[in-house]
Amino acid sequence: MPTGIAIRDVRAQLFGAAERVLLRAGPEGLTSRAVTAEAGVAKGVLHRHFADFDAFLVELVRDRVARLDAQAAALVAAAGTGTVAGNLTAALIELFDPVTVSIAGLIIFRDELRARLRESTPSGVPLLAEGAAMLRAYLARECELGRVAADTDAATHALTLIGAGHLLFADRAAGPPEEQAVAAMVSTVIADIVQRRLL
Repeated sequence: MPTGIAIRDVRAQLFGAAERVLLRAGPEGLTSRAVTAEAGVAKGVLHRHFADFDAFLVELVRDRVARLDAQAAALVAAAGTGTVAGNLTAALIELFDPVTVSIAGLIIFRDELRARLRESTPSGVPLLAEGAAMLRAYLARECELGRVAADTDAATHALTLIGAGHLLFADRAAGPPEEQAVAAMVSTVIADIVQRRLL
């Protein structure tokens, strides 16, 4: 692209390009050159808006984390409706879209990125940690409503669901699991807390 031509919403354009590269080439294929080529902009554009490539990646991750706010609010609002297993299954399928799975792999793959993200997410893997917080809040609300056992350890169950969910979705070659597989995993993880609330 010739210099001197204004690019609208450069950040969104670069983030979209990075996501496409991640989906196509995986974390190892994500470079500043690949992102700018995918976005159709000059190589210097990225570095005019971000201090370096890792700073760009930090903002890419934070952008994805910010998108979880709406999903988290909708999930907590769904407490008391449908089934607990159904709500959790839908939440995991939405959370672990191909881009999120690829970004989680990127965070694990790049040491410098992980170190910089520690400033905003001191423990756990960003995106996965916020996903666990979302599920924890939902389970706590279902506990208040009496749809799961009163002594439910929402934090531990949320971490278990995130860990098992990530393993189900992480195989890029095989593609995402069937909804039935996710539902079966969720039902197994929450079986005890759903059954005990009936006792």
